[in-house]
Amino acid sequence: MVLEQRYRWKNRHLREHVSVLDGKLSPMILLKNARYLNQAFRKWITANIWIYGDRIVYVGEKLPEKIEQCEVVDCTGLTLVPGYIEPHAHPFQLYNPHSLASYASQFGTTTLINDNMVLALQQDKKKAFSFLKEMRNMPATTYWWCRFDAQTEIQHEESVFSHGNVKSWLEHDAVLQGGELTGWPKLLDGDDMMLHWIQETKRMRKKIEGHFPGASEKTLAKLMLLGADCDHESMTGKDVYNRLLQGYTVSLRYSSIRPDLPILLDEMHDIGIDQYDRMIFTTDGSFSSFYEQGIIDHMIRIAIDKGVPVIDAYNMATINVARHYGIDYLHGSIATGRVANINFLSDESEPTPISVIAKGEWVKRDGENLHAYKPVQWEEFGFEPMNIDWELTADDMQFSMPFGIKMENAVITKPYSITIDVSAEELEKDHDECFFMLVDRNGHWRMNTVLKGFSKSLDGMASSFSNTGDIILIGKSKHEMLNAFNRLKEIGGGIVISEGGKVVQEMELRLKGVMSHKNVEDLMEEEKQLVHCLRDKGYRHEDPMYTLLFFSSTHLPYIRITQQGMYDVMNKTVLFPTIMR
Repeated sequence: MVLEQRYRWKNRHLREHVSVLDGKLSPMILLKNARYLNQAFRKWITANIWIYGDRIVYVGEKLPEKIEQCEVVDCTGLTLVPGYIEPHAHPFQLYNPHSLASYASQFGTTTLINDNMVLALQQDKKKAFSFLKEMRNMPATTYWWCRFDAQTEIQHEESVFSHGNVKSWLEHDAVLQGGELTGWPKLLDGDDMMLHWIQETKRMRKKIEGHFPGASEKTLAKLMLLGADCDHESMTGKDVYNRLLQGYTVSLRYSSIRPDLPILLDEMHDIGIDQYDRMIFTTDGSFSSFYEQGIIDHMIRIAIDKGVPVIDAYNMATINVARHYGIDYLHGSIATGRVANINFLSDESEPTPISVIAKGEWVKRDGENLHAYKPVQWEEFGFEPMNIDWELTADDMQFSMPFGIKMENAVITKPYSITIDVSAEELEKDHDECFFMLVDRNGHWRMNTVLKGFSKSLDGMASSFSNTGDIILIGKSKHEMLNAFNRLKEIGGGIVISEGGKVVQEMELRLKGVMSHKNVEDLMEEEKQLVHCLRDKGYRHEDPMYTLLFFSSTHLPYIRITQQGMYDVMNKTVLFPTIMR
């Protein structure tokens, strides 16, 4: 089997590539008079670029002898840069890995290094790996990470993140790194299995991605000793400085919940950081509406506006990432032998491309989307709609917990004492407390409490979009919550809002109940309508989608609602177990 993800071309392909230079074969695309970024010289150079199949076979002054099967493009007046790389994608944020890659390539991001969390939690290994293989057939390039923990307290974690499963993922050719290390406190506390997996990752010459928000210099040093290579959680210029000092590659973030990049650059410049070779960019799994302005291209634009030298700004999106992951023989530059991922710019100060080639194929031409991405037959890979073959009843709507969960911001939650009467069918709308439930996607257990700070006037909402794909119910009215849930069943997963006995807003997530099958542009409009509806009902934090995703996430303080029950993150204890149904 050819492992095309690593582009190990067969011998005959390599002979063909050489035959193009010998004049026996014609290139497929010839880019003449191309002013391009040459990172070896750190200069803009003019050359002719020959492309055969998905590979650049020559860059230089020569022109090919044969051009009868060749598309010749005069690049005079254009500026060419390598395709951009997103090193830290979460490709399941309502969109899916295919729709994200298709959308991203229109903005010049043609390589994505993806989180495998949903695949690890929701799919068996065989189906997951067949999906990874399918992803190789599209113009964008997708690599993956291997998670070491669920980022929450799940039931049967030892079978999901078994040694065998983790090792198979690490050995997979499309996997470039282990992490992100959301479970690093366990690692520091002596979790030897996690340390073993890190050792195995390093033995395979793969990277370890950290997740170290607020970590002290000493903690950063310890984690570097244990194997971490990169971290994307810098929130200040000093954070960047500390990570660089301890030998990390620093991923600068600009995401929908942490749009830090402009502040980071200002503070870095204030403290005299003016070298960028150890820095890369990430949008860290933003939701779709944040991507209207672009993806990595927008980060390059911000960097240039903030005074980063133009070539450094492009390098942070291309060659720096490729070097970090040891894939610079394939990606990150326009040079002989590299994969033909090329962005055509009107000007070096405008990083959003007017045309894009990905794996030697035009995906955007003169501003027009060429729709080069063929649809995926999702059900073949186990991404079918949720089949909820069980009922929720009024008996399930029992709320007797002594304390509830209070939202400090979009993602931080603390415990608080419940003083309102929760035995009623409906709660008053003069306060921001709602009934709150997490229900097993298979109907085996439930967890009922009260949520403060989410909404003042939301009657009922049901969401299968969550960290684990279990079902979240929130609302003032038990009846409306049940109504939203019943509609969720009908559509096979999604997010549904019910009011006055009828559904007023819904988003269908027919891929396992956590992802939409729609393209990103259509999804954006649905997402905006949903967020607007929740804001009308009194949601006042940054992003309700992150809130839904992170209710169960035990890498965040202080109290979480998980498959095990109500969980105290700091003391690592289950305060109240889930109730079996």
